[in-house]
Amino acid sequence: MFANLVQAPSKLMAQNAFALKRVFQETTAGSCPRDYNFHMHTIYSDGQLQPEALVEQAIAIGLKGFAITDHHTTNGYLIAQKYLDDRQNSSDRTDSIPHLWTGFEVTAELLDIEVHILGFAFNPEHSALQPYLKREAPIGSEAYAGEVIAAIHQAGGLAILAHPARYKRSHIELVPEAVRLGIDGVETYYAYNNPNPWKPSPSQTQDVQELSETYQLLNSCGTDTHGLSLLQRL
Repeated sequence: MFANLVQAPSKLMAQNAFALKRVFQETTAGSCPRDYNFHMHTIYSDGQLQPEALVEQAIAIGLKGFAITDHHTTNGYLIAQKYLDDRQNSSDRTDSIPHLWTGFEVTAELLDIEVHILGFAFNPEHSALQPYLKREAPIGSEAYAGEVIAAIHQAGGLAILAHPARYKRSHIELVPEAVRLGIDGVETYYAYNNPNPWKPSPSQTQDVQELSETYQLLNSCGTDTHGLSLLQRL
């Protein structure tokens, strides 16, 4: 029982959509990758980092907040949260511990093509999300973007369209349709050509920023890390 009491505050913080919404409202091109990072993968989907190693890097970089967005699972997040809790409880100093939010990435269908939707600050135990936590892409009606967005909202979370300028259809078409279906925001700041050092791609960023402003969306950023460094995609 004591362990559950210790973990409860951090779990509630991880599901604090109001706090995350405020972060997204203030996110700029300079927010990633050293202040915030909301797109990262572990070995529990298609990444190379152990969750514990990811947490250690997040602390070493000095991140203020982050989310693990493995595909169709929160297993990496759960391990990272426990490791972060244990580290914080065993440390005399807690001012350098970043805020970890729940997160995942879901493959969905939007305008007849495959897109990815990021979910954040949700309750991972909510029944609405269970079809999307089977470590494989949803099928049938559950794969429709509107269904994915609705499920994230039912679980108390925020839904973000990942890397909007990376799909087979233009972001100029996709973003308005995602808005119609209830999307909360877009991954405005993304490095499409994997530069080193990481920085948002100027042309795509400008386009997505304009769409975000037009539709009053939240702005997210992330490195989409699949390799061993949180400062790069690969």
